[in-house]
Amino acid sequence: MNRIFKENAVPPHTYPLEPWCLRETRFDPASHFLAETLFALGNGYIGLRGTGEEGYTGPAGTSLDGTYLNGFYESEPIRYPEAAYGLARSNQFMLNVPNAKGIALWLEDEPFDLLTGTLQQYERLLDFRTGVLSRSMEWTSPQGRKLRWQSRRVVSFENKHLYAIEVVLTPLNFSGNLRLVTTLDGAVSNQQAGDDPRVGSAVLGQSLQTVGYAQNVGYAALVQRTHNSGFTLVSATDSVLEGAEATLEIGRSEQALSQIYAFSASAGQSVTLTKYACYFSSRDYAEGELSQRAADTLAQARAAGFTALQLGQQQYLAAFWQQADVQIAGDDALQQGMHFNQFHLLQSVGRDGKTNIAAKGVTGEGYEGHYFWDTEIYIFPFFLYSKPEIARKLLEYRYAGLAQARKRARQMSHAKGALYPWRTIAGEECSAYFPAGTAQYHINADIAYSIKQYMEATDDRDYLLQYGAEIVLETARIWMGLGHYDRHGAYCINQVTGPDEYTALVNNNYYTNAMAQMHLHFAADIVADLQQRDAAALARIAAAMDLGADEAAQWRAAATQMKLPYDTALQIHAQDDSFLDKKVWDFASTPAENYPLLLNYHPLVIYRHQVCKQADVVLALLLLSGQFSLEDKRRDFDYYEAVTTHDSSLSSCIFSIIAAEVGYADKAYDYFMETARLDLDNTHGNTHYGVHTAAMAGTWLGVAYGFGGMRVEQGMLRFAPTLPQQWQHYSFNVQFRAAQLGVSVSAGRVEYLLLRGDALTIRHGGETLVLNRQHPMISRSLA
Repeated sequence: MNRIFKENAVPPHTYPLEPWCLRETRFDPASHFLAETLFALGNGYIGLRGTGEEGYTGPAGTSLDGTYLNGFYESEPIRYPEAAYGLARSNQFMLNVPNAKGIALWLEDEPFDLLTGTLQQYERLLDFRTGVLSRSMEWTSPQGRKLRWQSRRVVSFENKHLYAIEVVLTPLNFSGNLRLVTTLDGAVSNQQAGDDPRVGSAVLGQSLQTVGYAQNVGYAALVQRTHNSGFTLVSATDSVLEGAEATLEIGRSEQALSQIYAFSASAGQSVTLTKYACYFSSRDYAEGELSQRAADTLAQARAAGFTALQLGQQQYLAAFWQQADVQIAGDDALQQGMHFNQFHLLQSVGRDGKTNIAAKGVTGEGYEGHYFWDTEIYIFPFFLYSKPEIARKLLEYRYAGLAQARKRARQMSHAKGALYPWRTIAGEECSAYFPAGTAQYHINADIAYSIKQYMEATDDRDYLLQYGAEIVLETARIWMGLGHYDRHGAYCINQVTGPDEYTALVNNNYYTNAMAQMHLHFAADIVADLQQRDAAALARIAAAMDLGADEAAQWRAAATQMKLPYDTALQIHAQDDSFLDKKVWDFASTPAENYPLLLNYHPLVIYRHQVCKQADVVLALLLLSGQFSLEDKRRDFDYYEAVTTHDSSLSSCIFSIIAAEVGYADKAYDYFMETARLDLDNTHGNTHYGVHTAAMAGTWLGVAYGFGGMRVEQGMLRFAPTLPQQWQHYSFNVQFRAAQLGVSVSAGRVEYLLLRGDALTIRHGGETLVLNRQHPMISRSLA
């Protein structure tokens, strides 16, 4: 069922279908806001929306010139008209930090402005292989002066604090006086969310107070502090002008610093301005070190030059694509969408163990920059099987929040254990609406599931002993404090919310209970494994968390008796104890403009009905695949498809995967395509506020898990590939243990190739295959 509603949708800009880039060949103010997101650059820490260096003078609400730092936040009290015990007390929101991109230009007394004058030539290009955002324009001013503007922008993957911009200016039909003004603007604020939390934050005004500055020839730095979260930020730039003799004037206002280069230029003479910028905060370093680190970083970058930075970026991306590239022949739009999504995921993900990946990455302020379960269930697998060192850092982030998770458990009246927050930045629960937030206890199991996946794929015992075991065991304790045995001896978990946010506060949500069952068994398995293989490590972990001698046995017993709702008449797994008894939502009478439902109906109205926002039981069919027969999956899919709106961007990719598995090839492809170009085509109508990182990762899941049929069963990779009729060929790579496997599917055949490592055993359908250095390639027929 396809009910995706294009809320406030702007028709997508038509970009050429090129596999390795996003190219814009005309300047279109109507799609400018959206393009700012699509052409955003980032490195997992810094995020720059794709606004031009010269700024944008269009009407209010048609641009958001944002710069973001993953994990750098302000906090504020959550004000409830009617408070209650245990509600989240403080919100954290990612800040729009000082804008260092600014490079304004005057031709005599005329400002360079794309909304005035005439554009004879225009191109903006985001290259996924080089990581460079470039623009090339020929523009004639209202008074007839013609100029060529060429710029390149790079946000360094090798140095998370650094980015650079190079602008080359060439007067074409005139000689005269030019002025370039580079700015560091601290007078910035966040986007206001209004009634839609997907847009921005609720904070008013500026969140950063300027407490100091430094300025000299080419160099500028602002020192600012947050009001409540207690962080200090140093933002700094350094600029160099080549190709002309210029006078330099330093400008300063209350919250902005500028360098004004004035020079004469002749027709045909090119002048180059290179601007380096960096950000250092007290989240990473001692406050007293920040200014010196910024100055040193910029001095080193300037000495190396823009070309060296660009080369480093290209080398980093070459290694990434060697590991992660997904190739699809036969659908140019899809191939472009695939590379676009993978590139943005890499740009968005934190890789320092202190940051994660937000729902909008670092491209916008939607959901306030919070991290959700999206990471573990949707995004984590992409990095686990493509770049596992990043996957480990995401798990280390969760360990860094373990103390806050323990504290949250006590607030929620759990005597033992740790309860991870539903939405957060620094570890505290930030969800003010508990029915769709705190009640989603499955976050604990989702994190345990990702650790289980990680161990199966890497066998990283060091991670398990340092971090993972403690997380899994502490979070498993919550199920014992939350659940109980009913009068029939079944272990029940009441008043929780599953993944489907249109069904809240229910008893025995199937997904939650099934994932809790997995979690409890996994925790007991870890204890048993450590008892046998490393008793000293178990003793250390047990002492740190005061683990009782009988707790693992209690976990195993509860898992064995877990209640998993099933309707014998319909022969489907019930989403919860009451879901199938509710009135089915009247889809036929719901007008298109009333989707998404959450923006048009009170939550209680939605909760009273049998309607799903997203995959719930269907998601369990994927994550716990081996527990269901193919017939179970088909019946469950059929039932829940009919009552799901897909108002969440997390939904279509999961339905695509299960549709592929149960043989619904057309539905699998349709759902997949909804996900693959969700942001490029703005199908949800809100990409101008930021990308949808979970859906982007869902595209990779759709190829590997869906059409590739990839699962991990008993510690071994298993594949059951199919080839969509629209494609000629597709291939993807999987990092598993110490090996890299290439999977290539074409008409009637699949080829498995050992790209790195000594040996790897996999399963193709029901057949076991062994690849090694002597026999690195095996080919088989498709089923």
